Amino acid sequence: MRGDTGIPHPCGACAFYPDSVWQPVENGSISMLARAFSRKELANGQTLFDQGSENRGVFCVSRGLIALRTHHEGGTSTLLRLAYPGEVIGFRSFLEDRLHLTEARALLPSRVCTVARRDARRLVQANPTVLARLASRCISEIDRSHERIIAAATASNKQRLAALLFDLLEAHGEREGNHLRMHLPLSRKDLADLIGVPPETLSRLVGRLGKEGFAIDGRNVAIPARTAAKAGTEPPLTKTCPAAS
Repeated sequence: MRGDTGIPHPCGACAFYPDSVWQPVENGSISMLARAFSRKELANGQTLFDQGSENRGVFCVSRGLIALRTHHEGGTSTLLRLAYPGEVIGFRSFLEDRLHLTEARALLPSRVCTVARRDARRLVQANPTVLARLASRCISEIDRSHERIIAAATASNKQRLAALLFDLLEAHGEREGNHLRMHLPLSRKDLADLIGVPPETLSRLVGRLGKEGFAIDGRNVAIPARTAAKAGTEPPLTKTCPAAS
């Protein structure tokens, strides 16, 4: 995808381009987007931005897995959610012109595309559809929070843990023979945070899932492929942005 200037759209070769918040940028604005655009490779455990730090732009996860975490006084923390490839993060602090309320850290080797804040603001002003897409992402986050509240009220803890494991398998698992396998990219404490249970409860849930076909040994997880098929999790398990690979 090229504008009238002949400059390619920075997101044009990405698998997530049709849904990109920057897809509506065209013609003369593409040169501004290209100037503000950068890609960063994150090692496992590397921080993209810290809680309380100044916003530097709008971030899109194009590969890997990012943990959004809040830190509390006394040194404890809570994992709020995971950001998978194709998701945009950091945009609320961008829109509200405030400090980040969470930390963003890579749980796997990841790639993040960034549009720097100053030019991102100009692009939003010149392309109202970009702002509409950012607003849509905000609504999606609200809907996701509502879904978690509803799930906590209507689904059992075991069902919610199974659903989370299926999501992780779909994004990061591999098929080996008749099983889907993965190395969990997060700790059991983080799993407990995501489904809202104490760590000791999680241990009991893991034991109960073991009776239903899940093999969970430390951070190694395996389930029969037929079980994943029933849950709608089948290879190919994930897609990532091929750009700059």
